[in-house]
Amino acid sequence: MTVKIGILGGSGYTGVELLRILLTHPETETTVITSRKYAGRRVSSVFPSMSGMTSLSFTDPDMAEMASAADVIFTCVPHQTAMNVVPFLLKHGKRVIDLSADFRLRDRKVYEKWYQEHCAPEFLKEAVYGLPELYREKISRARLIANPGCYPTSCILPLVPLLKAGLIKPQDIIIDSKSGASGAGRGASTATLFCEVNEGFKAYKVAEHRHTPEIEQELSAASGTKVLINFTPHLVPMSRGILSTIYAVPTRTSEEKDLRTCLRESYRSSPFVQILEKDSFPNVLNVRGTNFCHIGLRIDERTGRAIIVSAIDNLCRGASGQAVQNMNIMLGLEEGLGVGAAALYP
Repeated sequence: MTVKIGILGGSGYTGVELLRILLTHPETETTVITSRKYAGRRVSSVFPSMSGMTSLSFTDPDMAEMASAADVIFTCVPHQTAMNVVPFLLKHGKRVIDLSADFRLRDRKVYEKWYQEHCAPEFLKEAVYGLPELYREKISRARLIANPGCYPTSCILPLVPLLKAGLIKPQDIIIDSKSGASGAGRGASTATLFCEVNEGFKAYKVAEHRHTPEIEQELSAASGTKVLINFTPHLVPMSRGILSTIYAVPTRTSEEKDLRTCLRESYRSSPFVQILEKDSFPNVLNVRGTNFCHIGLRIDERTGRAIIVSAIDNLCRGASGQAVQNMNIMLGLEEGLGVGAAALYP
């Protein structure tokens, strides 16, 4: 039986990436895709990359119509917008995968400190954090999934197994992440104009990025103690991709081979997390357009620090590909349906 899909907010980067993936998914049919700006226009006229792929047109967002037309709904809308529509969709028996941050943080006070007032806090405890490798069982029973942020995905996957195993200390974790310009979204902004980004490389939101509490939430749960991190994101002149370099202090008995073995054992049944061989480190080029996360590591014998490097595609593994992976698990489908493609190279 074909699963009918709705995309709420389909004209941003994550929305169109989601449609791209779903158009090749063998078990789904996208029946409705919304955009206030482009309502009434064919998707292929707004995104020529979709020419010959779909005859869909954008429609104005109407929750009643969407609930009638779709079984599973992806909400690719800004923070605060999602919390206003998700309760209606759940009430009407829909399964929802939310790509905003509105349901990622379990503590309402933490959410409101970093974002704004929450108008649907009763759903915070119900929402399942959609990192499949950590919460696969819960995702399979969920009706509301909070799809993780892109930076958190790149940081949590390498760190959680090591913290759970007690191989690194939960203190003094430093995360240095670099993202392509698509991470800022498709809306016009001076900061992401070509002349502002090209040949530039800068840190931004230093000590105040909203993904910080999301990362700390999951690392604290893994370690069993409160974890505070130094997280610094950077903007680099490329379209897509995230490279995160993480610095952590191993426990006294931990060796490099122990860390690598721990990660391999933790993810041996997870097709989309690849632990690289010794002396090999990730390159965003090798995950471009894929749902993979590549991880490499080394312990610096001079300083005693572990240096862990991960690479993901921020639009696919960091957003829409992971959302489809979550949908597959939620519906009892094969986890990799629609998201198993190899990287675009070069």
